[in-house]
Amino acid sequence: MSQEPPNPKNPPPGKGPQVPPPMKFSRGLMSWVLILGMLILLFLFLNSGPRGTPIDSWLEFQSLIAQPRMDEATGQPVLKPDGTPEMIPSGKIKDNLVIVENNRLVATVKPDEPGFGPSEKGTMITFPIDAESRDLYIQQLMTLGVDHLAKTGTSLWLQLLAPLIPFLLIILLIWFFIARSMRSAGGGPGGMLGSFGKSRHRISSKDTVDVTFDDVAGVDEAKEEVAEIVEFLKNPSKFQRLGGRIPRGVLLVGPPGCGKTLLAKAIAGEADVPFFSISGSDFVEMFVGVGASRVRDLFKQAKENSPCIIFLDEIDAVGRRRGGGFTTGGHDEREQTLNAILVEMDGFEVNDQIIVIAATNRADVLDPALTRPGRFDRQVDVSLPDLVGRKQILEVHAKHIKLSPSLDLERVARGTPMFSGADLAALINEAAILATMTEKEYVEMADLEEARDKIRFGRARRSRKIEEQERIATAYHEAGHAVVQSLLEDADPVHKVTIIPRGQAMGATFSLPEKDRYGFGRKYLAATMRVLCGGRIAEERKTDDISSGAAMDIQMVTQYARHMLLEWGMSDRLGFVNYAGTDTRETYIPEKEYSDETARIIDEETRRLIDEAYDEATALLDANWDEVVAVAEGLLKYETLTGGDIERIMGGEKLDKPTVAELLQKEAAKPTPTRAPGDAKADDLGDEPAGGMMPSPA
Repeated sequence: MSQEPPNPKNPPPGKGPQVPPPMKFSRGLMSWVLILGMLILLFLFLNSGPRGTPIDSWLEFQSLIAQPRMDEATGQPVLKPDGTPEMIPSGKIKDNLVIVENNRLVATVKPDEPGFGPSEKGTMITFPIDAESRDLYIQQLMTLGVDHLAKTGTSLWLQLLAPLIPFLLIILLIWFFIARSMRSAGGGPGGMLGSFGKSRHRISSKDTVDVTFDDVAGVDEAKEEVAEIVEFLKNPSKFQRLGGRIPRGVLLVGPPGCGKTLLAKAIAGEADVPFFSISGSDFVEMFVGVGASRVRDLFKQAKENSPCIIFLDEIDAVGRRRGGGFTTGGHDEREQTLNAILVEMDGFEVNDQIIVIAATNRADVLDPALTRPGRFDRQVDVSLPDLVGRKQILEVHAKHIKLSPSLDLERVARGTPMFSGADLAALINEAAILATMTEKEYVEMADLEEARDKIRFGRARRSRKIEEQERIATAYHEAGHAVVQSLLEDADPVHKVTIIPRGQAMGATFSLPEKDRYGFGRKYLAATMRVLCGGRIAEERKTDDISSGAAMDIQMVTQYARHMLLEWGMSDRLGFVNYAGTDTRETYIPEKEYSDETARIIDEETRRLIDEAYDEATALLDANWDEVVAVAEGLLKYETLTGGDIERIMGGEKLDKPTVAELLQKEAAKPTPTRAPGDAKADDLGDEPAGGMMPSPA
């Protein structure tokens, strides 16, 4: 059965968005109203002079405009027959003129008149009068011999309307602009604000995007799922042979920096179809209804260019759960935009080869209607890469970097747990910059180690001058961490310890996990809490004082304890219960789903777990205090120790390698700091040159 092509101006009932007729109003009338308002404001501006200096007393005002006539012979005032002085103009008033208005007398004192200050044009003075006594004051001026000019001023109705005119004009202007924007958003021709309702998407194609699936690593499962979409767009009959249909929407979920947007760019580079990309924040504007209009315009253009892909980045900007939180009343622009997305995604026909891909790192706040089957059917998890994934990502980013032949990327991948793809890209770039600044020909392991520490903890602050007492406290603090971590089997192995300030920390102890952890065991958590307590204990025993250097340790050990109690059920008193609640409710009211008695138990259990860790760490350090002293002395001498160095020190061996001062003298004696790859000596970097534990003196 043939079907008439739809007319975008007159869509059939039930097909597509019903565009309301544009708002009609007389443009000529509106223009005349605006012109009239502007003329009135101009008239008031021209006729409203300055307020001037008010004079409250008539005698004072009279003394300024007139004065008694003096007898030249006697020097006394000349009196009238009635005994009053005869008045003449004082000469202080400019042009001897007083202007009589409806409610005041106005005169201008001549420039530089004593008591009024310097002025080029003179100072205006005013005296308030009543409308009923206006004629009497005119008679008084005639009696004083002062010229006057009577002005009727503005009419009464204009005086009453004048304060309201600015507000009326502002309201009319706002109404004018909103009416124009609403007409444009409803599909009318563009005008001053006609582009507001147009979608601000960017169109990409296979020819304009140079990112392919080969550039995406570490997320193999996610890449396989989106590869099915590309295959469907290239060969739809392959899927329709058995009656299946491709998902209408794919939601990419994962932490920031894991490659969601990169994966979408790879889809655009692989699929030979138009690729519409837009951010969720591009839908929201100050005018209500503009976001929904942009959604309709986007999907309209997508249907005209089918088959195609629509990519909505940061969908949580408009897709949050409806009905929560505080709104400003009336219609919520974000909810209207979300409703438009829901309607458009439900309006796809079976033969509409349009796939919507969205990305977010907050899938828990999305509206359930958005994630139900039929809209976003498939949810692809783009999570943090594992060890193999990190190695693949490093290899992708290291393609254009000159690496040392002895460099081991697997060791770098093992030393960067919980790093995202963006972190690893920054790691390679920072290492290349460091190698360039030290005039090396290749990027070495030492550069990657320094880049990793810089990204995670900040730049090393070698220029900071530290007092010897504070330096000793830092060395024993880090030695306490390192010794406890080396003695506990359930803790991660020690990788490096340094007392070189980095970021806000005076020193740091780095661990090297043997494997990726996707969950935390109770034994591991207990061992980690004891390691965190070891720094404060060793510092206090050595200096007989405590400092603020353990602030981060205290914060982390408290977080571990509260997670164990509130979320992971690791307390016999609290049991197998979750007390943490959720953070998806959009409310400013603090959430507390337990009683005050339970809160008291939580506080007691938190204190118990931390006290147990502190006591056991104290006993462990007391029994191995000689090892703590040896490690601290090694840190004071070499500033940085590797995990192998710490093992040898705790085993009673002595380190035989140059100190930092000796390395600096050795480097200063060289003509150039450039070093060929593979020339690193064991006496420069210890027994583990690949670790790069001693920083390059250059």
